Amino acid sequence: MNPERTSPRPGLLYRLYQRRLRREIDTARVPHHIAVIVDGNRRWAKQRLQERAAVGHRAGARKIPEFLGWCEESGIEVVTLYLLSADNLAGRESQELTDLFGIIADLATDLAAIDAWRVKHVGSIEGLSPELALALERAERDTEGRDGLHINLAVGYGGRSEITAAMCSVIAEHQAAGGTIETLAERLTPEMIGEHLWTRGQADPDLVIRTSGEQRLSDFMIWQSAHSEFYFVEALYPDLREVDLLRALRDYSRRQRRLGK
Repeated sequence: MNPERTSPRPGLLYRLYQRRLRREIDTARVPHHIAVIVDGNRRWAKQRLQERAAVGHRAGARKIPEFLGWCEESGIEVVTLYLLSADNLAGRESQELTDLFGIIADLATDLAAIDAWRVKHVGSIEGLSPELALALERAERDTEGRDGLHINLAVGYGGRSEITAAMCSVIAEHQAAGGTIETLAERLTPEMIGEHLWTRGQADPDLVIRTSGEQRLSDFMIWQSAHSEFYFVEALYPDLREVDLLRALRDYSRRQRRLGK
């Protein structure tokens, strides 16, 4: 089931350009997993002389189902969306966070209602409102076992926090099994740590996309993106178009991923 489009129907020239881009994408090299740093919502609201950042966050949330539909149509199987970082929880004003909690809770519920899509929370519930934590838990529970597009919602997420939590989990598991500090070092491998990340069991992202023209990771998937390709889009997230995604996929399909070879 494709979500309802939120953008006006594109004109003829735009549709012709879409078709050309699709022809230029090597369908055998479409990424399995893309990770998206959703950025620019607040600037989008400010450009429209809106006092509350929530106006931009709501516009960004309305874009997400449409964006995920584009991903599904392009053959992408896993999408991770960076919606709220651990740093945001410490640095944003309380009213903006309260608005964001409600917007993300509604988004998680809406995504879980779309046929076949699977939703998973990636991050910590520490610092989130009880309502948001419950909405994320319910969306994950209600969609478990679905085999359609897999959507990770990175909420309350921080890459360094994730690695720290993974290491604590490795140590606790080793200790519970009767291991000692001397034998712990023998078990510590990248594979072992990966099995304790919040994204355990999933392939690392092939492509990381950031909107709004910024070119930094902002503590996002710093372990998983070690071998990822990166693509930066000038558009603010609410203004993102399908051609922006198609350009990213075309660019990715032309790259040679040597992975150290």
